[in-house]
Amino acid sequence: MQFYKKRDFGTFISDSFNFFKLYGKNYFKSYILINGLLLILLGVIGFIGFRDFFGKLSGSNLNGNVGYFEQYFEDNLGLFIVMGILIFLLYSALVTINFLFPVFYVKRVSKGSLHIKTDEIISDFKTNAGKIFKLYLGIIFLVVPGSIFLIGISGALMIVLIGFVLILFVLPTLFNVITFLTYDYFDSNRGFFGSLSYAIRSQFSYPNGRESSPYWKYWGTAIILGIIYYVISLIFSFVPRLFFYGSIFTTTPDANFEQNPFTGTMGIIFFVVSIISAIVSMILMNLLYVNSGLMYYDSRTDLHQKVGLAEIETIGINE
Repeated sequence: MQFYKKRDFGTFISDSFNFFKLYGKNYFKSYILINGLLLILLGVIGFIGFRDFFGKLSGSNLNGNVGYFEQYFEDNLGLFIVMGILIFLLYSALVTINFLFPVFYVKRVSKGSLHIKTDEIISDFKTNAGKIFKLYLGIIFLVVPGSIFLIGISGALMIVLIGFVLILFVLPTLFNVITFLTYDYFDSNRGFFGSLSYAIRSQFSYPNGRESSPYWKYWGTAIILGIIYYVISLIFSFVPRLFFYGSIFTTTPDANFEQNPFTGTMGIIFFVVSIISAIVSMILMNLLYVNSGLMYYDSRTDLHQKVGLAEIETIGINE
């Protein structure tokens, strides 16, 4: 599969799916091996919090003991703080690995590797640990506040309806900018601000400045794949939850249910479904991340020329 080439709107979508047809087995093998332990740890901690925290909250409300939950929270404040820190650290690690895994994988495949080993991806994380930390800080303290500001303005303008139109452009464009930033930061010699500048500029024009703006095909592709992601995620999350909440309101509660409705059979099912829907959402996000990689390589017209020359030289050698 060729990465360094110009693509149109339809090719972006078809090649995103073709990528997983070609590399999916190898891709998700390493993906699951790297993310599996973090998912298990988050699941265990989440189950404890789900069972105790939400169980105590709902049980006290059902029994009318308004002050019971507050007392329970004060008595276990240390435990909540420790669990909160653990969840934050594990979730941050999971999000970081989930976000950067496709970047490192696509980069290796684009260089000609056909079978990527898990150890190679882990090595990329270790080698780029310093850059990953800088990227994390830059996104958290610069990109995220700026994104919140733009989304907030669009949300406020929904009062006069124009906000609904703006949000359709703001969200996909922000997503593309952040993913382009990440790909460029690890695939070029630019620093964080240089890559951020390139990520913004490349949404609206190619580096040579002589071709038409790629914005509409980048935006349109992000919208289509975003809709696919949203619909599938909704099926795995909303429908099972609808049955769960429906069972709560239609089933006559017994004594144990009134104390903690989340520890019964339906509570366990709800927890399992929540974990499954979260995993499905994470896996589906890889489609959007890989597609962003294809768009990034589309924008790197300087690399197109180098690859073209390399292919010509290869043909000459073979002949």
